[in-house]
Amino acid sequence: MPDTTTRPRPAFTTKEDFHQQARADRFEFHDYYLVDDLLEDEHRMARQAVRDWVKAEVSPIIEDAAMRGKCPTHLFKGLAEVGAFGPSLPVEYGGGGMDEIAYGVIMQELERCDSGLRSMASVQGSLVMYPIFRYASEKIKRKYLPGLGSGDLIGCFGLTEPDAGSNPGGMLTTIVDDGDAYVLNGSKMWITNSPIADLAVVWAKDEEGKVRGMVVDADTPGFSAPEIHGKWSLRASITGELVFENVRVPKENVFPDIRGLRGPLSCLSKARYGIAWGAIGAALDCYDSALRYSLEREQFGKPIGGFQLQQKKLAEMITEITKAQLLAWRLGTLANRGEATPAQISMAKRNNVMMALEIAREARQIHGGMGITNEYPIMRHLMNLETVLTYEGTHDVHLLITGHDITGINAFG
Repeated sequence: MPDTTTRPRPAFTTKEDFHQQARADRFEFHDYYLVDDLLEDEHRMARQAVRDWVKAEVSPIIEDAAMRGKCPTHLFKGLAEVGAFGPSLPVEYGGGGMDEIAYGVIMQELERCDSGLRSMASVQGSLVMYPIFRYASEKIKRKYLPGLGSGDLIGCFGLTEPDAGSNPGGMLTTIVDDGDAYVLNGSKMWITNSPIADLAVVWAKDEEGKVRGMVVDADTPGFSAPEIHGKWSLRASITGELVFENVRVPKENVFPDIRGLRGPLSCLSKARYGIAWGAIGAALDCYDSALRYSLEREQFGKPIGGFQLQQKKLAEMITEITKAQLLAWRLGTLANRGEATPAQISMAKRNNVMMALEIAREARQIHGGMGITNEYPIMRHLMNLETVLTYEGTHDVHLLITGHDITGINAFG
């Protein structure tokens, strides 16, 4: 490992120089157990391409976007160009043709910048492209997937409702057969990308009470997607509702062979897997900033990184990051073999997100008062991770999924 005690510290000659240095994306990757040795060349190449793009195109604008609460929608095309939409889906269907570990490291690099940026890509690839690829007819795949993969179309995923979050089976949205179409009524809540989406993958109950999935074009009469305002978290990501008032959905747009919650839950597993990797990126960014700050900030005549309590924080941070890196890598190898179970994915999502949130909190302390300013990314990551802890399955629900898996006893309900 490099001797960080001799690392040169920048000389801040002016206040403006200090601000520029603080806001610059000086991120350096940290790999204490040399987990990179377990990756293939294509994984490292994909990660580097995304890292270079993030540093050039996103890092300079992300703090301003978060402060203003504005989603930088122009980044959708850039995300497509670096292969962030459906990296592990086949190329002929708009994906990247890579494996699940490549998907993971790409999500990690995006969330290293911002959880909202990773959310934009996760929803497009895992919650929109993936169910269309897996469940739609060939005609519908060809109609939508190329545009989604290229970023020419933006999608969203409608499952959560105002009164049905952790219990998706309690959804009230319905579809009714009406001759040449289904009539869709109901509403969805907390939907990433919905106000700017061209289409939505929506889940609703049919007349028999079976959950069905479908693609709904946003320009269909009766379809609306009002934006949700006032968020303190994921401020660079746009969130809204989905409202359906007698929306006519062509029958060909309804997934023909999937019924029940197995469909939407398979999509959530795909997204949760990406989050398990992505959260490590946020943790790495907080750790990297805290380590650098501890070597630059002097008190009592020496860098604060020379004090025992700060070293304890930093040592615990890199330990937890390393454990999460190994957990994600092993999960990725299982996913490549088709052996990763939903319960294993839940464990990784829960562990890694909480790990990242705790590291963000510790990093905030190391930065002192500067940790609450947008000169550093800490507070933005901290606020974002509070949402990541809840969406795609809450922290507590994932614990119960593990409990159910190891005991065979369902504690839900």
